[in-house]
Amino acid sequence: MSSLSFADLGLDAGLVTTLDSLGIRQPTPIQAQAIPLILEGIDLVGLSQTGSGKTAAFGLPLIQNLDAKERYAQGLIICPTRELAVQVGTALTDFARSKPGLRGATLYGGAAMDKQVRDLRGGAQVIVGTPGRVLDHLKRGTLKPDQIKYVVLDEADRMLDMGFREEMEAMLEQLPEERQTLFFSATMNKHVERLIKKYGKEPQKVEFKSEVRTADTVTQGFYDLRWPSKREVICRLLELETPRLTIVFCNTKKTVDECSEALQEQGFPADRIHGDMNQPMRERVMNRFRDGQISILIATDVAARGLDIDNVDLVINFDLPGDPEDYVHRIGRTGRAGRSGRAVSLVAQREHQKLRTIERYAKMQIEQVPVPGRKDLERGRAKMMLETLRSQLGEEGETEALPDFDALGEEFDWKKVASTLFGLWCDASMRDIQPIPEDGGKFKERRRDDTRREREPRDRRERDRDRGPRRERDRDRGDRDSRVPSQASPPPPGKRRVFIGLGKVEKIRPGELIGMLYNESGIPDGAIGQLHLFPRHSLVDVDEEFADKLVHGSKNARFRGRAIRIRFDDRS
Repeated sequence: MSSLSFADLGLDAGLVTTLDSLGIRQPTPIQAQAIPLILEGIDLVGLSQTGSGKTAAFGLPLIQNLDAKERYAQGLIICPTRELAVQVGTALTDFARSKPGLRGATLYGGAAMDKQVRDLRGGAQVIVGTPGRVLDHLKRGTLKPDQIKYVVLDEADRMLDMGFREEMEAMLEQLPEERQTLFFSATMNKHVERLIKKYGKEPQKVEFKSEVRTADTVTQGFYDLRWPSKREVICRLLELETPRLTIVFCNTKKTVDECSEALQEQGFPADRIHGDMNQPMRERVMNRFRDGQISILIATDVAARGLDIDNVDLVINFDLPGDPEDYVHRIGRTGRAGRSGRAVSLVAQREHQKLRTIERYAKMQIEQVPVPGRKDLERGRAKMMLETLRSQLGEEGETEALPDFDALGEEFDWKKVASTLFGLWCDASMRDIQPIPEDGGKFKERRRDDTRREREPRDRRERDRDRGPRRERDRDRGDRDSRVPSQASPPPPGKRRVFIGLGKVEKIRPGELIGMLYNESGIPDGAIGQLHLFPRHSLVDVDEEFADKLVHGSKNARFRGRAIRIRFDDRS
């Protein structure tokens, strides 16, 4: 690791501040060597293994050199795959926060062409794309190459291995001769040398080979399953493991939001961080995670940079990362300071190639573990209930009648044990177990809409359809919800109930609403109690001493540009 700072490398103060907010405070060796040369306008060949920080090595000086006032393409970054293009585009968006007006476009096959055309015509200055789709836009004339000043070939060796030589040469032939060309590659072979010699201008070479290390204190494994089963499996895993702190990694912000919402709906104490959240909100979530107020953090790689938490028990890869070094960084969040930890990956069929790449890169084999089945979940629930009951009865010495759990055998009817102990309360409290076949969830994939409708009773669908016009009339009447009964029990002693004019129809997530209230009012963590979410409004229970501060401190709160009504609930 270099002892230099990013400011020492010549980056401006705005970029350094942005990096600090992302938890990136010291450059990697490849960044320390490459950034000053790129800022000087020198052509460069960067040889480094995947995950050594090369995206920031070329991305940071590129962002600094681009002119945000000019609305045309100035920088072009070519990546071998769609996943890497999206990853690079996301990283550049995060790096560019300090430069208002800078726009980007990500071009790859399999995505809607019209959106990409709109981004290009909207004045995107930095373009990230795969060879085939970029060449397609050049042929259509939707990407104008005449004023491109900076070109980056990311993972050049991989693009040549994949057969993109003709596409790469066709693109480079159309670009202006007066440009800066940067080649980044993990290996130097004759094909890469030929490309550099033909299209580079006496480039300087910088080289760094990283050492791959995975912690011996981390036990690794993966579940082989179908993609639609991931949410159910992660719920089962968290219910059986009951770790103190868990980090769940996803590849996109959208997946982070969906995973967070799914876990919150099942009652897990989860929250999320990603690049769309402002810094105060991210810090508030991180403080709650460190203090144990939430035990599950769902995050993207970029948002999770710089996390330094020693007592994380479990890391879950909801998605496998496209970069194998990111896998090493992810699992390194657990098993710290001599503690043991566990890392589990949810691997769908289309991610098997990524898994093999990670195993080759880390020089190890990751063990497949069986997906927790219905029997496992029922056994885990029965054990938890027995332990709870034993702790409750322990002081009175009435535990002799309870069975010895470890002596009961694997084939015991665990659900019957739990039902016997807790009766109807146990049956009512058990979360419905979604069907996942015991072969690892390899059932036929179905459309999400069809799956959702199959889980909903037919009479309920018909009832909701019949009520549709009435819901529309209620919506037209505006504040109708404020005049109907709250359908929530009275607030507990010491709490004051507050009405918020946001509900389910606005598609706001519970964690998002609570985070907004904390952020707007500045009340201390833990002051907000139970949340009651209704179609057109919400009710929250707040400590009496902070209730006034919440109501008056949030009077200017807005949601998607619209002012929000926040007041004390008249019925509490």
